[in-house]
Amino acid sequence: MTAVRAGRRGTAFAWTRFGVLIAFVVIFLIPIYVLLVTSFKPLTEADPSQAWNLPQTWTTEAWQVAWEKLAPGLWNSVLLAVPGSLLSCALGSMNGYVLSKWRFPGADLLFTLFLFGMFIPYQGVMIPLVQLLVGLNDLTGLQGVFYGGIPGLVLAHVVYGIPICTLIFRNYYVTIPDELIEASRVDGAGMLRTYWSVVLPVSAPAIAVVVIWQFTSLWNDFLFAVFLTGPTSWPATVMLNNIAGAQATPYSQQMAAAILSSVPTMLIYILLGRFFMRGLMAGALKG
Repeated sequence: MTAVRAGRRGTAFAWTRFGVLIAFVVIFLIPIYVLLVTSFKPLTEADPSQAWNLPQTWTTEAWQVAWEKLAPGLWNSVLLAVPGSLLSCALGSMNGYVLSKWRFPGADLLFTLFLFGMFIPYQGVMIPLVQLLVGLNDLTGLQGVFYGGIPGLVLAHVVYGIPICTLIFRNYYVTIPDELIEASRVDGAGMLRTYWSVVLPVSAPAIAVVVIWQFTSLWNDFLFAVFLTGPTSWPATVMLNNIAGAQATPYSQQMAAAILSSVPTMLIYILLGRFFMRGLMAGALKG
């Protein structure tokens, strides 16, 4: 009887837990439902008072208008997020490798200084950053490239992302056995050969964490983009903010544009998500 009661209690607990999870899923999906149904409504139906109602007339007009307005910004966001994520990943990986496996005098102090960069707010560096990029324009003679263009925005995000990328890679590389590094040294491999042949092939979880983190940060950037780029270089977030009507708010267009601008980050999480927790947990075990 005791075993039967324990089994019933276990079953009841499992169903309760399942019900709670379903409730959280429903709560999470409510905003997505509102986004979707509103995006397929004509402007006459797209009103906050009818947010929960299904469209009486289904139309893709809002999607077409949103795509026309947002397409240049989406391409600018791709030009920003893809190279910015890859550069941040490469620099963070090399920094983390050196700070974890090739010890040198002052390594701990240097790592601490790297970490200080994580706590500097964007607003605190905005004016000197603008002055720096304007100076780079004047120095190189490339007006509108560093300040006013995508390359300057990529540079700002890569530099700002070095501390967190270094931290993630350094904590992950600490978990790699030192015996592997020593074995490669015995075989005559130098620093770069060891990194390329031994460390990098096992770095997929940490790379996934950094790419997801940086891609999301770059894709969702608004403050740097407003200050450092011009209208022709605005990413999707800035152009999304500018989708507004003069007399009435085009809710259906805004909802469609919001979905379009969120699809790339969602795809990144779907493709790399299985590595994400593995990389975070591996870096949390040591360090």
